[in-house]
Amino acid sequence: MSTIHTVEPRKVFHWFYEINQIPRCSGNEKRISDFLVDFAKERNLEVYQDDLYNVIIKKPATSGYENAPAVIIQGHSDMVCIKGEDSTHDFDTDPIEMIVEGDILRANNTTLGGDNGIAIAYGLAILDSDDLKHPAIELLVTTSEETGMDGAMALTDEHLNGKILLNIDSEEEGIFLVSCAGGANQIVTFPLKKEKRSGTGLEIKVSGLKGGHSGMEIIKQRANAIKLLARILDKCRDKVTLAKISGGTKHNAIPREAVVLAEDVSGTVRAIESLAKELKEEYRVEDKGLTITVREVGVEEAFLKQLSDDIIDFLMMTPDGVQYMSKDIEGLVQTSVNNAVVEEKEGQLVITISLRSSSRSSLRELLNRVALIAKRTNGIAEENSSYPAWEYDDKSEIRKIAVRVFEELFGKKAEVNAIHAGLECGVLKKILPDTDMISFGPNIYDAHTEKEHLSISSVGRTWTFLIRLLEEIK
Repeated sequence: MSTIHTVEPRKVFHWFYEINQIPRCSGNEKRISDFLVDFAKERNLEVYQDDLYNVIIKKPATSGYENAPAVIIQGHSDMVCIKGEDSTHDFDTDPIEMIVEGDILRANNTTLGGDNGIAIAYGLAILDSDDLKHPAIELLVTTSEETGMDGAMALTDEHLNGKILLNIDSEEEGIFLVSCAGGANQIVTFPLKKEKRSGTGLEIKVSGLKGGHSGMEIIKQRANAIKLLARILDKCRDKVTLAKISGGTKHNAIPREAVVLAEDVSGTVRAIESLAKELKEEYRVEDKGLTITVREVGVEEAFLKQLSDDIIDFLMMTPDGVQYMSKDIEGLVQTSVNNAVVEEKEGQLVITISLRSSSRSSLRELLNRVALIAKRTNGIAEENSSYPAWEYDDKSEIRKIAVRVFEELFGKKAEVNAIHAGLECGVLKKILPDTDMISFGPNIYDAHTEKEHLSISSVGRTWTFLIRLLEEIK
């Protein structure tokens, strides 16, 4: 039976295994950062670690490549930590349990961490080798990419000299990304005003949705649990008052579940069941697992009626999903919105809305629209976690080399494309304006869900490509 220790390329999967022994959810990256520093020191490699735990490890060029431009190999150390409902995995303490099934490597009912641990594994395999030909290497491992690219945002060019950057944070083999969307989060808060109640209420839960990455999967028009819950509440607004509401987990994940506790008035259940049938029919293709459950529970307090109506109005009126398609690249989403998280914090209801666009003006329009809706519903909007787009460079030499090498190796042309997601290339290009960049990676599926898995053979082919690409940079 195959295990991660027996599949090829062994050097890469050895380091992927070692990385996955270290818990590394976003914001919990000191241990993985220190591991990388120790790795460098054990091999007498030059290493830098900053206050946000970004790490840069440098390896000199091999013989014959002394005059070649230095190459930055870049990935991020954090992972999105999602697990199935019945999983007992503790992301703060437990290593990722990995399972090999034929050509597939997956985790045991949790995210795998291939996004973006596989990039670090490639980098460590190169740094640990003594038989590869390459220019000077700078392995750049950033932190908190999944929660706003905080690590990359804090970088400077002080320790980075590379004139070529290979971002290995893409998830489709044979597709080279040369441009990405920028974005921002709009945080909307409603001060909570509650009053004591006693009696029976309803817990309404939306679950069973596919969810997924809010950039990569947004074009698939999957259901958003928060928006479905808003539709249910809107239908019953004359008969219910909110007592609690929550939904979603991450700003860059389409919410799969949302739940509300509502003070009940007779007749509500029948109305919800009627709408539930319509919603299941509406999403029968992309989200056939959609489940809407209602059960009676006790209610001790509820929101003031005006606040309840304001929140329902806001959730109903906010845009969601694909807003505009690109006029330059066929099939590319230009602008989208993800109603990502609803949660109670410190006496406030906090709603996080994630917006993406490759157009600055389009992004600004949507941010302003959400802010106006918040104002009209007595909420307070504040923009944060903005990041720049990565614009297409028609003079890129690394793109030309990568396309040629791919076709020579595999006998077919690579696809050059843009992505409706935030890559750190946008941030890094601002820091390193003269550095030529490209993004690629092996096939990773269902990222940001507990079904995340990667193709072992694709990891191997991408390793072959990466090694040849470095050989061709002279």
